[in-house]
Formats: sequence, C-alpha cells, structure tokens
Amino acid sequence: MSEVSAYLVDIELALVRSPIITAYQIVRSEVNTDAGYIRVRATLVNGDFLEAAEYFVLENGAIFTDDYRYQWMDASKTALRKRWDCTPDYPEIASFPHHVHIGDETTVTSGQALGLIDLLDILERELA
Repeated sequence: MSEVSAYLVDIELALVRSPIITAYQIVRSEVNTDAGYIRVRATLVNGDFLEAAEYFVLENGAIFTDDYRYQWMDASKTALRKRWDCTPDYPEIASFPHHVHIGDETTVTSGQALGLIDLLDILERELA
C-alpha cells in the first residue's frame, strides 16, 4: 500500500474510532502516486454536522496537507460554529493563509495548517 493510500486508511480509522463521530459518509476520495483528496460528511455526538475536505500531497516521504476546508455547523446545518480553511483571503492575519471563522463569516482568527485527523483531535477537546 502506498503512503498516500495509507493516509486515507488512517483518516477512516480515525473517523471510526473517534468518540465524537456517530455517523460519517466518505463523499469522495481519490489517490494517485503522490497526492490524494478526501471529502467527508459526519454527524457529531451532539447532533452537529461536519463537512470536511482535504487535498494532500506526498513530499519527501511525508504527507502534507496542501488545501483544506473543515466546516462545523449546528444540527440544522444553518448556523456556522467554526470553519477552518486556507483560502488566501485574509493576508493581514499572522498565520496567513490559515484561519478560522468562528460563529459567522465576519469573525476570523489565526489558524494553523491542519489535517483531518488533527481536526478530529480539536473537536474531541471542544466537545469533551
């Protein structure tokens, strides 16, 4: 199994094992020799909804998350709780392009590069 394929397996295992995920669907996943993509929809233990998309690459033998968007919403999918992304639209933020929208589109704070497994760790702490 390639490192790229193994990374997708690791993501799915993290989804299965996470105490905050009650159900999930892999909407799309793709791999090639040096890159991959995964898009997931999940229901969280509190009823909230998570939509996650990650494009990753293999560089020098390690997986690197190149592009991502993780959106945590309430159960009705109408209110944003948080969205982590790296769209280069807030150059004034110190962590540019990584940022987090909190509660709505106008509240934006510094973020960090995240993979989906990292995000699950963050959500597990926030929902504990």
